[in-house]
Amino acid sequence: MSQEPKKCWEKATKLMKAKKARPVPTKLAPIKLVPAKLAPLKPVRGSLHRSVAQDIGARILKGEFAPGTLLPNEAEWCASFGVSRTAVREAIKMLMAKGLILSRPKIGSRVQPRAQWNLLDRDVLAWYCAAANPIHFLVHMQQVREILEPETAALAATHRTDDQMAEIESAFSAMAEAKTLIAWNNADVLFHQAILLAAGNELLVPLGLVIESALGNMFNYTASHRGDIGRTLPGHERILLAIRGRKPNAARLAVRQLLRDTGRVVEQVTNSAQKRRRVAKA
Repeated sequence: MSQEPKKCWEKATKLMKAKKARPVPTKLAPIKLVPAKLAPLKPVRGSLHRSVAQDIGARILKGEFAPGTLLPNEAEWCASFGVSRTAVREAIKMLMAKGLILSRPKIGSRVQPRAQWNLLDRDVLAWYCAAANPIHFLVHMQQVREILEPETAALAATHRTDDQMAEIESAFSAMAEAKTLIAWNNADVLFHQAILLAAGNELLVPLGLVIESALGNMFNYTASHRGDIGRTLPGHERILLAIRGRKPNAARLAVRQLLRDTGRVVEQVTNSAQKRRRVAKA
């Protein structure tokens, strides 16, 4: 191991041992499980059409314009947004490229079926996270992680380079040092991204980068729900050690163990939501 990764590893290990010796639960203000609100549109010079596309796209993801709906025409959009036809046309092109709408001459623009939406597009995924039912989002995101992450870690244990291992260790060290939920979540996302990059499969890279915001959203809730932002550090350590030791099966099992912990949180949230619905109907 190079000197720099070794120092990061030693520092992280000391911090983790200190936490074990003096467990002080981090008290966090309760966080309501609600979708994040989209920031108000702030048109930037040269990207006005992006602001228009964001507004229309977010409204489609929220369900304001259901699949099959014929959207307002160019003139109506121009009047609504106070922009030129050129800006509207460019926005429509963007939304077509993302699979949200289909536009035809003399017919207009119609919202595509959900199966056509490119949810792996960074913009569409951000709109989806903001608009989706929180429980629905958590359950589906957990399923994606269970499918993707164990095998990604196994690949990383097989193919990782020394530099990539250093990135994983650096992210782990940042997790060990984290004093706030924001710092923990940022480091946690970096940890999983570093593993994905170390897997050595180029087709996985854009997938991982695209779900960055979705992971952050999920980690924000699950870490808050546990009440102790450092509680899963040993689980992350097991993953790191397996990858560092080039043990793919151990890495796979370590990730599954970590995901079982997250799965229990998601299950608790789902059961609580179902219980609240039953009480509301009674």
